[in-house]
Amino acid sequence: MNPESGAAAPLMACEGIHGARACVDVGGTKVAVSVADARGIRGRVTEPTATQGAPQALAQQILRLIAQSCASAGISAAELTAVGVSSCGPFVLRGGCIELAAPNICGGLAGPARGLPNAWHSVPLEAPLRAAFSEVRVANDCIAALEAERRWGALQGLDHCAYVTWSTGIGFGLCVDGHLLRGKNGNAGHAGHMFVSDDSDALCGCGNTGDVEALIAGSALPRRFGALGYPDAASLMRGAQQGDPKARGIVDGLCRVMGRALYNLVVTLDLQRVCMGGGVFWQHRDYLLPRLRAHITGKLGALTGGFELVGAGLGDRVGDYAALALVR
Repeated sequence: MNPESGAAAPLMACEGIHGARACVDVGGTKVAVSVADARGIRGRVTEPTATQGAPQALAQQILRLIAQSCASAGISAAELTAVGVSSCGPFVLRGGCIELAAPNICGGLAGPARGLPNAWHSVPLEAPLRAAFSEVRVANDCIAALEAERRWGALQGLDHCAYVTWSTGIGFGLCVDGHLLRGKNGNAGHAGHMFVSDDSDALCGCGNTGDVEALIAGSALPRRFGALGYPDAASLMRGAQQGDPKARGIVDGLCRVMGRALYNLVVTLDLQRVCMGGGVFWQHRDYLLPRLRAHITGKLGALTGGFELVGAGLGDRVGDYAALALVR
């Protein structure tokens, strides 16, 4: 597959599946659920991520969406043989099960200044699903996307590579010497929370001020630039592409932060290729890719020579295939 194409995953992703799997993609903005079987990935349903009520609201939402997805696909939830959950993090372990401590979901992590309509510090995820299904696998969304891209996308055949999302949050999935890096709680790759600035207007949902996510994530852009006339990432990117000098200067600054983070990643891990996805990046990839590459290309050739930065091979369906990769 051409890594620049962003084409849908080949049908081989679903070949040989016996029974049906639920594919759950949990993001800071939305939850998407679909069903995968020998007929392909289908029955996709999506809703804004639950952030109100009790912390159990998210798991309850996922269980409800799984039932809706099965109904849409024309199968019974009892026919599911496994559930794969590709989720934003970080994770914490309680009783051996994963809970979310995700800054864009758990408002309590940064206190009332964060603005989320809850005071959650963690959200039960794995335990409620295991109570309903016999086989459940939960992984960080970027690690799961990395697995999918290595199987079916832009990272096939590579042992030194990474998947990076630029979306509501910022995340990295890392592979070195053919080994996916996971960490003690499955949180390896949360480089979006690296400190890079003393900018006091850049408050991250995790409570940090001046980390990568606080500066450039989709959730940060309205807080930082809404008063300048850019209420969301789409309006800011659109302005830059239409020649608005103020928007172009802002986006150049965002690319400087992400470009330097990517450069640091490449020279630290000696990578062959990084592929990128996520809502902020994917919708504007033709504009952003050359600007990001400019922060890597030509610098320290011993480490950056032969390196490639490309769009995700699985395009805007990477989240669906990431969840499938966990239980394929």
